[in-house]
Amino acid sequence: MAKDEAGARMKRKTYEKELEKLQVQLCHLQEWVKEKKLRVVVFFEGRDAAGKGGTIKAITEKVSPRVFRVVALPAPSDREKSQLFIQRYMQHFPAAGEVVIFDRSWYNRAGVEYVMGFCSAQDHDRFLSLCPQMERHLVESGIILIKIWLEVGMEEQERRFRARIDDPLRQWKLSPMDTESYGRWYDYSKARDLMFKATSSRHAPWTIVRSDDKRRARLNCIAHLLDSIPYKRIRKEKVKLPPRSDKGRYNDQISLRGMKFVEERY
Repeated sequence: MAKDEAGARMKRKTYEKELEKLQVQLCHLQEWVKEKKLRVVVFFEGRDAAGKGGTIKAITEKVSPRVFRVVALPAPSDREKSQLFIQRYMQHFPAAGEVVIFDRSWYNRAGVEYVMGFCSAQDHDRFLSLCPQMERHLVESGIILIKIWLEVGMEEQERRFRARIDDPLRQWKLSPMDTESYGRWYDYSKARDLMFKATSSRHAPWTIVRSDDKRRARLNCIAHLLDSIPYKRIRKEKVKLPPRSDKGRYNDQISLRGMKFVEERY
């Protein structure tokens, strides 16, 4: 892969060229997942403004949403709070031939819920204790589980937060919870390290991606994803379009006369 100068942010032209190559491989992976009826789960975690949404978009924008499904759950309802903690996540797990990408996962319990006091210390300890066992069961059942942590630096996070404040197209990304978490940087660092120590196992390890440069992070994430699921390109016959029928020579434009069309402003 072509590289820019050391320490420099990747140029857009370089990024787009490399991204297209990787997205072609994602399409090949998609066909392999369907053919082999694989079940893949990808967890994306990281601090606020680490780049999870943009990375997931780069992964999914050229593949089928029927194969690559994205799950971004809101805060739990009162009913969901009364269920098993993992229950609302498990219902979104893949069937054969699917890749499910979680934009935040049950590791909320090890992060925001723990830091912000939404769960008890006992709940937090129990989660960290049981999580490796639960994930072992998932892996042994045939699920491919990939856990990715996007690591953004303190200064870069602040820059992104300030950019959101000033940009009306991105202000929706900045919630009161985000601003509250901004002031708890070191609490989140401690929670992150506790989580890694307890839940990065041989069968379900964490992989960290530095994300101060969003473009490099996206490419590195996709490359890691492709490496994590051994696949081969499935050769298919080239599609040939059949001739259109001219039976009756139906004029499908005349039939639209009198219908309401959107105003052509552009």
